[in-house]
Amino acid sequence: MVSLTQLAVFLPAAALVAISPGANNFLAMQHGMRFGVTEAVLALAGRLAAFAVMLALAVAGLAVVLTRSQTVFEIVKWSGVVYLAYLGIRSLASRPGGDGPTASSASSLGRMALARREFLTVAANPKALLLFTAFLPQFIDPARPVAGQLVVLGPLYIALELLAATGWALLGHRIKLAELGARARRRLDQAVGGVFLGLAALLATTKR
Repeated sequence: MVSLTQLAVFLPAAALVAISPGANNFLAMQHGMRFGVTEAVLALAGRLAAFAVMLALAVAGLAVVLTRSQTVFEIVKWSGVVYLAYLGIRSLASRPGGDGPTASSASSLGRMALARREFLTVAANPKALLLFTAFLPQFIDPARPVAGQLVVLGPLYIALELLAATGWALLGHRIKLAELGARARRRLDQAVGGVFLGLAALLATTKR
């Protein structure tokens, strides 16, 4: 369904998109920094679930309808703005090491909460849908069945997203292993919180 030429062009481009800094990757880094690699990677189930839903919508043709609806776009956009701002304020107000379970004591409820953060950060960002309505279609051969190609390229992108996010979680864990002092960790939390607030402001100014 997908040619080798398509894959040769798609994979490098998709890898760059997946690894680029963004709300979810900063969240994975923060999870790795606070809770360790295992908990951060388990939390990625939430992100992958959100992307899987979006891929299913794209294959069904519903994603195009959603992205063309100004009302739906605005609702999702402002939900994303509020949620990113919430994450930013939470990070700014948190105490070093005091936000939730540790890698050794995380309960299933704590893991669900982390996965839910990942899911909501994707789901509340209308631009995430553009991966399947604007980015992936650039690599689709119109002479072949579109749905079949999306079924191949979509999961490949999700796999790359998992690899990239794991790298960000590892980066956060490396920061944790550096055993920074309370002041340095506080500054890191403030920096991440500032990034979330900046992303919220950027999303607020985004037009469809």
